[in-house]
Amino acid sequence: MNLPTQHTILITGGAGFIGSNLCEHFLGLNYKVICLDNFSTGHRHNLKDFIANENFRLIEGDIRNIADCNLAVNGVDYVLHQAALGSVPRSINDPITTNDVNVSGFLNMLVASRDAKVKRFVYAASSSTYGDSEGLPKVEDVIGKPLSPYAITKYVNELYAEIFSKSYGLETVGLRYFNVFGRKQDPNGAYAAVIPKFVMQLMKYESPVINGDGNYSRDFTYIDNVIQMNELAMTAQNKEAINTVYNTAFGDRNTLNDLVRYLKKYLAEFDSKITDVNVIYGENRAGDIPHSLASIDKAKAFLGYDPQYSLQEGLKEAVSWYWNNLK
Repeated sequence: MNLPTQHTILITGGAGFIGSNLCEHFLGLNYKVICLDNFSTGHRHNLKDFIANENFRLIEGDIRNIADCNLAVNGVDYVLHQAALGSVPRSINDPITTNDVNVSGFLNMLVASRDAKVKRFVYAASSSTYGDSEGLPKVEDVIGKPLSPYAITKYVNELYAEIFSKSYGLETVGLRYFNVFGRKQDPNGAYAAVIPKFVMQLMKYESPVINGDGNYSRDFTYIDNVIQMNELAMTAQNKEAINTVYNTAFGDRNTLNDLVRYLKKYLAEFDSKITDVNVIYGENRAGDIPHSLASIDKAKAFLGYDPQYSLQEGLKEAVSWYWNNLK
């Protein structure tokens, strides 16, 4: 009896929040996993649980360096490209570096993957691509004009991926992430995501600052839903399911006021005094869209996507992780 070949996955940005969760998941499924990271936003402590795993290999390198990309893809079957500089405000403050990483680095990875004859290139796209499109829910083939340099870079990724599919036959799948949250998401730094930042502030009895009146809404997406989508995109056998993009979300929306209410409720189970922490309201943030809600019908139809975690279910898991790991 011939056993199936053990496949090798390259996860760029594998020391980051989403990347390290993907590394852990696929190692658990007995894949060989290579992590490429320059640790500009990723963390070594995200790798501590599996750094010694014989199926895991860490390459310290930068996607802006084509030699690093070529080294990383050598012998690789699948690429899960997560490496990027996130954050709309960061891109507004420093559009050149955002473009260098998110566009030039992305192109390097496409070229290296093409030359290495990688089976499939799955990449992190972004809901920011919908830009000023006002329709809800967001459907993949209806987008607006980008509202930030970051959004431009993520849309350019989709354009390059499509061209590489058509011109070179490289199989690509883009996953438009909607406000991903969960374990290992960094609460620190100027560009920290809202959920871990609010969790840490509430645990310290500090008032979280909401941009605007708190009625902006988002389709918050728990990390395990994102892991499911990456696996489905990587393993899909139906040719109609590839060389396209998918919303990666739960398919529901909650306001920032809802979010804080849930956070206080779940954190109060650990410390009742958190219930009394007040919220501060500030100015709306440049580049932010008022409302975000994904249609996940396409992912359900072509990939069999079935997200298991709503915002509330994901927050319960995330809050427990933060309390036990960062308190």
